Amino acid sequence: MNTVNAKIVDSMPKRIAIIPAAGLGTRLRPVTDKIPKALIHVGDKPTIGHIISLLESLSISEIVLIVGYLGEMVVDYVKRAFPRMTVNFVEQKELLGLGHAIWLTREIAGGDEVLIIYGDTILEAEIASAFSKDGDGSLGVKYVEDPRSLGVVVLDGERVVKLIEKPKEPPSNLAIIGVSYFRNSKLLYECLDEVVRKDLRTRGEIQATDAFDLMVQRGAYLTTFPVKVWLDCGSVENLLETNRFLLDRGNFQPSIPTCKVIPPVYISSSSSVKNSEIGPYVSIADGASVEDSKLVDCIVERTARIKGIIAEKELIG
Repeated sequence: MNTVNAKIVDSMPKRIAIIPAAGLGTRLRPVTDKIPKALIHVGDKPTIGHIISLLESLSISEIVLIVGYLGEMVVDYVKRAFPRMTVNFVEQKELLGLGHAIWLTREIAGGDEVLIIYGDTILEAEIASAFSKDGDGSLGVKYVEDPRSLGVVVLDGERVVKLIEKPKEPPSNLAIIGVSYFRNSKLLYECLDEVVRKDLRTRGEIQATDAFDLMVQRGAYLTTFPVKVWLDCGSVENLLETNRFLLDRGNFQPSIPTCKVIPPVYISSSSSVKNSEIGPYVSIADGASVEDSKLVDCIVERTARIKGIIAEKELIG
């Protein structure tokens, strides 16, 4: 039975997770010339792996993954690492913005409940609480000192009354952080369609925040839920910070013959590490090779072949 027929027969809407992960990762070059941003390693797995593990804990079994450059590598990883997940893949051929990316999923997810979680963000949030809130949806938010580079919400009590993308003069410090839930996806996709069709752009891109605001203008009742931890994986500095956080939270105890290991450290069992001093705060991915080296506060990607170096605070590919 194909997807369209299944949606006609099944009158109960599903809850589908949408993960936009088509970004080029330009701030992570040259590593992202060969590895898509979603597969950059932090802690014990790629960024996208942490996100899908979170979705599994929420009992979400169906995902729409939006991919772009080197997307086939993301598809291959997700299918291998999460074989029990139903995963649909949509290619974003033109990187026109987050709103455009989500709009591309309309034929798969339109009519169902949708949880949108960004593919370059690791977070801890009370997501499950959003599912039980009244209204048309709920947005994950966090108080930030300077929200000018983010989407901002304005509240009247619990209700969202205005959303602004990257405001020069923020009317509030509550920023939209990486995750949003919509019970009324029909209205969501109608608003996305209008933003895309009219080519309404903010700072050159078709923004999801503008579609969310259009929902509010049309009477949607949107609320918010708190994001406790927000870890951005868009730059080397932020990746290393995320890696430190995850290593501190993990219980990784690698023991490598001929090596001095200073925890916290994660070393993949399929990597090759010899005659080196590793740590603290080092993550070594599957297939990487390290020999005769000293590494501190580094992420070593699977493409790396290292011999005879000293490195600190580096993303190594």
